[in-house]
This record gives sequence, C-alpha cells and structure tokens, in this order.
Amino acid sequence: MSENIPTRRNFLKASGATAGVAAGLTTLGSTFAATSKVEAGNVHSGGNETLRVGLVGCGGRGTGAALDALSADPHAKLVALGDTFRDRAETCLSDLREDEELGSRVLVDEEHIFDGFDNYRHVIDACDVVLLTTPTHFRPQHLAYAVQQGKHSFVEKPIAVDAPGVRSVMETCRLAKEKNLAVVSGLCWRYDLGVRETMRKILEEKAIGEIVSIESSYNSGQLWHRGNNPEWSQMEYQVRNWIYYTWLSGDHILEQAIHSLDKTAWLLGDIQPTQAMGLGGRQQRTDAKYGNVYDHFTVFYEYPTGQRVYFTCRQQDGTDTHVDETVLGTNGQAEILRNRLESKPIGSATGKKWRYRGPKPSMYRQEHKEMFESIRAGEPINNGHYMCNSTMIGVMGRMAAYSGKTVTWDECFNSEQRLGPTEFAWTDIPVQPVAIPGTKQVS
Repeated sequence: MSENIPTRRNFLKASGATAGVAAGLTTLGSTFAATSKVEAGNVHSGGNETLRVGLVGCGGRGTGAALDALSADPHAKLVALGDTFRDRAETCLSDLREDEELGSRVLVDEEHIFDGFDNYRHVIDACDVVLLTTPTHFRPQHLAYAVQQGKHSFVEKPIAVDAPGVRSVMETCRLAKEKNLAVVSGLCWRYDLGVRETMRKILEEKAIGEIVSIESSYNSGQLWHRGNNPEWSQMEYQVRNWIYYTWLSGDHILEQAIHSLDKTAWLLGDIQPTQAMGLGGRQQRTDAKYGNVYDHFTVFYEYPTGQRVYFTCRQQDGTDTHVDETVLGTNGQAEILRNRLESKPIGSATGKKWRYRGPKPSMYRQEHKEMFESIRAGEPINNGHYMCNSTMIGVMGRMAAYSGKTVTWDECFNSEQRLGPTEFAWTDIPVQPVAIPGTKQVS
C-alpha cells in the first residue's frame, strides 16, 4: 500500500507538476516563508509598553476573545469596542467590566462604544491590536482596513464566505507581512498543545507511517436562534440571526466545521485538494426562520498526493455528537482530539500506544498569548496561508454539496460569485432560496 501512496515529501519535490493549481495560495505560502523582514511593525515591541486592544463584534465569541486577549498580556488594555447593534455592544461591555480578574483593564468610555455598519473603522482607529469577531461576511473588509491602518489583528475563523473574499484576504495578509503586522487566526486547534504534539508525532516522527486517508467529522446539535421582532427590518433579522444565512456565515460547513477541515489540511501539509464531491440538505431546519443554510453535509476531498479526506458535519438535535479526526496510516492510526495514536506495523499482532500527557492550557488563551509575545518580540505571527487555504476548502465543500457536482479547486478558487450585498442598510433584503443540488450552478 505504501508504495502506491505518494508522500508529502515526494509531492513537494514534484510540486512543479501541479503549480497551476491554486497558484495564488502557493505563492502566498512561499511569501509567508520568506526570511526578509520589514521593520516598520516593530513600534509595539518591548515588554512593558501598553497595547491598546479594540473589539469588533460583541457576541459571545467576541466577549470571550476580549477576555483571552487581556489575560494573555498584563500590559494589554481594552480601549474601544463596536458592534452593528448598540445593545450587543453595551451588554458585552457590562460583562467584561464584571470580570473579577480582568475587569480593571477594561477602559472603554462612552465615547469609544461604536455601533452601525461602520463601527469597525472607529474601533480600529483607536487601538493597536484589533479583535475581529463579527459575522464572517464582513471579515475581508474589516481586516483590509486594519492592515491599511497599520494595526495587528486577531482574525476569527473563517475569514470569508466566498472565493473573492478569500482572495481579498490573501492580498491583505501579503500586505500585513510587508508591514510586519501580526495576523493571528482563530483556528484555535493550531494552538492546542496536545494537538500540536499529536501532529508532531504523526508528521515529523512518522509514528503511524505515511497517511493513507482521514475520516473527519464535526457532528453536533443545533445552535442558538435570537428570535424575531416586528420592528426589525429583514436585514436586521438576518444579521442578528446570521448563522442561518449563507451570505453572512458561509453555512455551518464553513462557520463551525472549518475547525475539522483545518486539521485535515494541517495533516496533509496545507496543500490544496484537487477536487471534491459532496451532498447535503436540511431535514430539521425546515422552518423559514432558519434562512437558507443546510443542517448536514458529506464531502469527499481528493488530494494530488493520492490521499483522501472523508468529511461529515451536521447540526441536528437528538443526534450523536462526534468531533474528531481518525487518521489511517500505513503503520497505525491516530485520533487527533483525543491526542492518542497506536503504531502497529503491517503484519504485527501488537502495537505501541501513545497518548499526550502534557500541559493543556486553554487554546483560546494560548493563541492570544503567542500573538502578543510575537508582537513584543518584533516578529509578529502571520497565519495568513493556512487560514485562507482552510477557508477555501470549506467554500469548496459547500459548492460541491449545493451544486451536486464534482468540483475542482481551480473552478472554485477562481469563482467570481460574491455572496450578499455590497452596500448595507436597514432594508428588506431578500432571502435567497435554499440550494437544491442538481439545479444550482457552480459559479
């Protein structure tokens, strides 16, 4: 079996043969690997200088990210926050101020609470480090402005809902690299110490041999719904319930399950799949209040290295929860989130088991800790390549399932389809119909 499955090392040696596949991402990756460094971003290096933090997007994830940022650096202070809705911003601020450990470093006055669709500009202008945690649709625009203004950024996952958005963020991350600005991704498993060590055992020590295939799943229950109000416009209803609209969230294969797809990408060297075939639909989310997203997906990804990823995700109540990657190797298998593996050479009756037993600090706080340390060291982290690549893998899976077609990376990555409006106002924005496979065009 191992003779018929190319390794990642062999693939990288022969990468010229597939250079036409996602040349943009490949170029971006090599840009991030360059050793040259621009010194302009070192203005915030040093151990004691106050770093002013701003928060854009005041939901639960944003509130958590603000606390994580303050806990990560004793000289970080929250000075501004913004949300599309004033009530969300005020609730977030109240919760942050009440934190017994960190509330004293929440220094947001009344003049630095912003709302409306342009709140992000005011927050970014007031800070050194911005936390971008709004609905996904707005991420490319917000990150572009942050980098334009010379600000370091924590960027929640995913980074876009469509291919044009991914390409925009790619360019922004390239500029951030030139300016020596941090761009740290909210793909938090990359910062989990147990997952890191499990990955190291697989990728560096070859503890299970060469990877043959990966079974990946993010199967969970339903999420929140914030109800309706007759005074809300359709735009306000959709933004408040953003996870149920593809133009705002990218659907749950992207918005939530990207964590699983990111781990499969990591295992395969953060290269791009060549094609994908998928299916999906909605069985529990039949009410119109659930917008136009699916509640289950299955996608098979094929990689140029010969390996395949078999992926499922669902958000359905009353079903079993299972979130993990089972990695089949030529000499054993591993379970990524369980941080365990078993090496068992072919023909052997017994195997050697390993499980991570080291420290397990919060991965959410670890990503902020490493971000601030990198800024102060004058060597800011740039996670641009893998956060763009993993987002595009999610977009590709959605396009395959929505269309019912086998799609290639090239046609997905080069798509000009832009989801949602380009201008925002409190109007009665129409709801796009639920995608019906076999009738929706791949675009």
